[in-house]
Amino acid sequence: MNAAIKLSSPATREFWEIPVLFEDEHLLALDKPAGILTSPDPLKPDCPDLMKLLHAAIADKKPWSRERNLDYLNNAHTPEDETSGVILLAKNKPAFIALANLFSSQKTTEKYVALVHGEPAEEIFEVDAKIAPHPVKLDLMRVDSRTGKQSKTKFELLEKFHRFGYALVKCEPLTNRTHQTRVHASYAGMTIVGDELYGGKFLWLSRLKKNYHLKPGREERPLISRVALHLEELILPHPVTNEPVTIKSEWPKDLKVALKYLRQYSVSG
Repeated sequence: MNAAIKLSSPATREFWEIPVLFEDEHLLALDKPAGILTSPDPLKPDCPDLMKLLHAAIADKKPWSRERNLDYLNNAHTPEDETSGVILLAKNKPAFIALANLFSSQKTTEKYVALVHGEPAEEIFEVDAKIAPHPVKLDLMRVDSRTGKQSKTKFELLEKFHRFGYALVKCEPLTNRTHQTRVHASYAGMTIVGDELYGGKFLWLSRLKKNYHLKPGREERPLISRVALHLEELILPHPVTNEPVTIKSEWPKDLKVALKYLRQYSVSG
C-alpha cells in the first residue's frame, strides 16, 4: 500500500505528498505539513484545509483512497494550522467516537518539540496557568487567572545555544486548550521562533553567520518561515483494541536545517 497520500488544491495550485505514519483497519495517522488548515476556518475562507481535501479525494476515488476502500475519514483532534507533525484520523464512525472520547478525556499524550528564543532556567519545569480567549483579538489566547480554563504544560530543555539565546525544548501539554503550548512557552519567557502572534521572531542565517553575504538580487529568507513547533509523538490506547499505540513523526527539514546552523555557528561564530 502507498506510504504517502497525494493531495492537491486546484484553487491555490498547491500539491502535498503526505507520509503515512501509522495505519490499520480503524486508524490512519498522517505527517501533517505546517501551514495547512486541519479544518475549515471562517477567518481564512481562501485557505485549503486538510479534511476538505481528504474528503474530496475520497469522493473522487483517488488511487490512495480506492486501494484502501475508504468511504469515511474523520479527525478527533485538530492540530493547529501552524504546527507540523502527527494527525490521527478514524476510518469508521465507531472508531471516531471512541477516539474522540480518548482525546476529550485526556487519555492521550502529545509530545512537541519547539525551537524557542529565550533559555529556560530549569531543565524540567511545568507552567500551570489558566488560559482564556483575548477579549478583543479573536485569534489570540492569553493567560487569564480570573476567567481562564485550567491549563498545564510540561517543558524539558533538550539543547541550549548560549551564543544566540536560543533553545530546543520538548513540550507536553497536560490539558488541551487552544494555542496552549504557544501561550505557556511565551508566559515562561520562551517565544517560539516564527510565532509572530505571540511575540516570536524569525531566525535568519545572517544573524548567526559572521560576514554573511547575499548574492546580488537575492532576498534572504528565514531558516524557518513558520511557527517552529512540531508534534513529534502521540501516545494513546487504541480506541478499538485498547492496545498501547505510539506514533512518531520525524523532525521536518526546516527544523533540522535551523538546528544545523545554530549548532555550527554557536561553536565557530
